Amino acid sequence: MNDAQKPALLAVQGVTKAYPGVVANSDVSFSIREGEVHALLGENGAGKSTLVKMIYGLVQPDAGAMELRGVPYAPADPRAARAAGVGMVFQHFSLFEALNVAENVALGMENPPKLRALAQAIRDVSTEYGLPLDPGRMVGDLSAGERQRVEIIRCLLQSPKLLIMDEPTSVLTPQEVEILFKTLRQLAAEGTAILYISHKLEEIRSLCDEATILRRGKVVDTCTPREKTARELAEMMVGAVLTPPARSGGAKGAVALQVAGLSVDSPIPFGTSLKDISFAVRRGEVLGIAGVAGNGQDELLLALSGEVRTARDAVQIDGVGIGDQGPNERRRAGLVAAPEERLGHAAAPDMTLVENALLSGAVRQGLVRRGFIDWAAAKGFAQTIVRDFDVRTPSTGVAARALSGGNLQKFVIGRELSQSPGVIVINQPTWGVDASAAAAIRQAILDRAAAGAAVVCISQDLDELLEIADNFAALNEGRLSAQRPVQGLSIEEIGLMMGGAHGMEVAHHGP
Repeated sequence: MNDAQKPALLAVQGVTKAYPGVVANSDVSFSIREGEVHALLGENGAGKSTLVKMIYGLVQPDAGAMELRGVPYAPADPRAARAAGVGMVFQHFSLFEALNVAENVALGMENPPKLRALAQAIRDVSTEYGLPLDPGRMVGDLSAGERQRVEIIRCLLQSPKLLIMDEPTSVLTPQEVEILFKTLRQLAAEGTAILYISHKLEEIRSLCDEATILRRGKVVDTCTPREKTARELAEMMVGAVLTPPARSGGAKGAVALQVAGLSVDSPIPFGTSLKDISFAVRRGEVLGIAGVAGNGQDELLLALSGEVRTARDAVQIDGVGIGDQGPNERRRAGLVAAPEERLGHAAAPDMTLVENALLSGAVRQGLVRRGFIDWAAAKGFAQTIVRDFDVRTPSTGVAARALSGGNLQKFVIGRELSQSPGVIVINQPTWGVDASAAAAIRQAILDRAAAGAAVVCISQDLDELLEIADNFAALNEGRLSAQRPVQGLSIEEIGLMMGGAHGMEVAHHGP
């Protein structure tokens, strides 16, 4: 039986879901066959998350129906979905760091066996699918890739017929991605259907058999991804022609940010301390820093932003030591920063966009005068951000938590880039945003560099770094590799650097 003749495992028919003021899904229909890897593509707000939440029983549809193996399927909750054979690996892990692997797996099971038997089952399944995992290790000691294995093994132990994966490679090295893809292909060959969500379109082309494209809650197209280019897929998603970010190609200026011998104990539970980090970034230059999540990225941003203070000369702007100064003093010196966690760190969830604009814009935008807040100026600043960065919001008076993740990301990045900075430090600038918004954010970063800013871009998206960075370095266990020019750098070399190989060792392993 060829693929086209295989029966539909899951059939979604005319599913609709509306919330006050927005229709998340409108008359959505598609199907997934047994053994098929099916991509779900769309911009932020296209309706992907709502759709998979309905399939997994987290949300109930307003209209339409689903069938699983030819039988009506309407899970009241995730427990019912799992009982029917549907598993889901979420983008953000739901693990307890103070428990070991087996204990975390048990917490996600309806009727877990005794821990000794479960530990053996974890060993057996993880070995069978090429995802080795020690059931006795504490989760807090695991890398991001190993934590994802815990989530996947927890699903596989329940023998799912349909496995939903949401942005599964966002925290993996290229080598770990290959291991994951080998596992997913093995599952598909055994008949498991996989519904795969990702903004990484080259991965979609490599892995997926079919794709359903959503735009504004509706199915607008279907295709076979390997028959399309990544650009064609992106343009199908947004319904417009995309222009790649343009570099200025101008000469670089003097060193604006100098970091010398920076060592910082992590203030984050189970975090990674920074060990003797040194680098320099010139005006007009973008330094891309890669690394698997949990290798010191958050700590580096905290040390550069001033949220964690260091020795004075460990961080210098234009030759002046600022390591012992706080965030406001560093902003006066021209440094702005945008952390990875947008809701709670970059933005206060219950404050309005105007209030959030004030939080980091007060110093450089002059929003506080003689001890009084200039609310008219703050509102004007917020409106400028919304306009210039295409933030989709009813008004600047709504709370930050009311925005979709992608729109809040655009607001946070826009707020920092709009302050005429001399030094920019950003962690995960396009985290969770669609192709169109990502291109706009990357262009805005390049524009600020062309205007003379020195940029440190910390990202787990290697394609992003290769697109916008002039030089490249990798964080591994709190240590930073030597900087290398991006031009001529291979994905294999990058993967080795992210895995801890440095200097001549990388060059030796290169092609």
